[in-house]
Amino acid sequence: MYDCNKYDALYGRQSLDKKDSISIESQLATCEYETHGQPFKKYQDKGYSGKNLNRPDFERLMKDIEQGLIKRVIVYRLDRISRSILDFANLMQFFEKYHVEFVSTTEKFDTSTPVGRAMLNICIVFAQLERETIQERVTDAYHSRSKKGFYMGGRLPYGYKREPIAIDGIKTSKLVINEEESKQIELIYSLYASDNYSLGDIVKYLKKENIEKLTGKAWCTSRISEILRNPIYVESDLSIYNFFKSQGADIVNLPSDFVGNGCYLYQGTVSTSKKQSDLKDKVIVLAPHQGFINADTWLKCRLKCLNNRQSTKTCKPKNSWITGKVKCGNCGYALVIRKSNTKWGRYFTCSGKEHYKNCQGLGTTVYADVLEEYIFNAIKKKLAEFKTLSGHEQNRISPEFQKNEIELAKINNEISDLINKVAGANAILMEYINDKIEELHNKQREIQQKNILISQSIEMNNLNLIYNHVESWDKATFEDKQSVVDILIKVIRIKGNEIIIDWNI
Repeated sequence: MYDCNKYDALYGRQSLDKKDSISIESQLATCEYETHGQPFKKYQDKGYSGKNLNRPDFERLMKDIEQGLIKRVIVYRLDRISRSILDFANLMQFFEKYHVEFVSTTEKFDTSTPVGRAMLNICIVFAQLERETIQERVTDAYHSRSKKGFYMGGRLPYGYKREPIAIDGIKTSKLVINEEESKQIELIYSLYASDNYSLGDIVKYLKKENIEKLTGKAWCTSRISEILRNPIYVESDLSIYNFFKSQGADIVNLPSDFVGNGCYLYQGTVSTSKKQSDLKDKVIVLAPHQGFINADTWLKCRLKCLNNRQSTKTCKPKNSWITGKVKCGNCGYALVIRKSNTKWGRYFTCSGKEHYKNCQGLGTTVYADVLEEYIFNAIKKKLAEFKTLSGHEQNRISPEFQKNEIELAKINNEISDLINKVAGANAILMEYINDKIEELHNKQREIQQKNILISQSIEMNNLNLIYNHVESWDKATFEDKQSVVDILIKVIRIKGNEIIIDWNI
């Protein structure tokens, strides 16, 4: 018996208006046939995906069900209402609660029968499988296109403009040098490549010279750092190939292909690190556009960026030699120095509480003089446990060490190429290959020994320097104290009355 106080709800959804997709009008016309002349009301959402239930007319339908106005919900196909197993299971419980039947016109089942309910659950499983398969295809297509050098969109890199091209018959975009913007990029690289400029110094220089971005916005250190790390600007050569190989990046192109083009840096299919400096699981692809920063300058800037402690040291505030190392144990934000009129003067406060209002603070007053004395005593105690330093990464961030690592990667490639030629070599060529490999091995051992000496020298120099600074702490300069803390300590966390020091040694 049909309840005359209720009506059928016809629901249609279309995410994209494509030639091969059924229109909402056609969906609702088919659904209308199932009403057999009974009262009905139409609900439709155009331009909305079925992966979730956040759709305006669908939400209106749910409210009408709660008000007891709906007898049946009729759809063209079940994936018009949901593609998620979890969402659909919850939806069926919702329908049962309000005694609403569900009918799919093309799949010929409804929830008024046990068989219909069972078939419905099976179909929704396959609907979700189809959606996940589509997602995988989209992801695979993205990585396939990126590895062919397609421009994959995103913010247009400063220094370039776009022009349309076709790669393998597919329309895409190519970057073309913007003469005015590229001059500013070249200036930034030349400044940072010198030993006298930090990121902050470059911002000050550009401001002093009234050099703004052509978009009218002022420069900032984060934007400049992003530009200096981006391989899209480099005139690639073998040294660029070897650098990325030594950093663990997945390089799509052959070494011989690196002849002046810029490079695209893409996220790999699996990411294990969110650090911008970590190139593992990243993909390097040669782009179809020409770079305009020579490889030597780009590498010098990139290696300088890797030296995080050295490149940020000049920007540290001078109000305490532990500033930048001290963090709130509750929210993780940095502790900053403030001044009071008491005899203690300086004290630390949580920047998370002060600026972002997302932390309750330290719960106690942390006076700078007291904390500095505590950290100094902790440093002396820690040094007494060690005769040599270990664990810090001075060898990794030494420019000479990095240069040698790149050279070693180049030698390894040459040896591999020679070994690949052994199979088709005659006696004369084999003699040449053997001599050449022996020469490369000797050169390899020589460079490896240099890096061992660099590591040992840095370790001993730092050890002696640290002991000298600690023994004459009162006479040490502010910068010397910062250097000791940079080498020995990763971070200092304060929570209540607890002080936790994470050491590098």
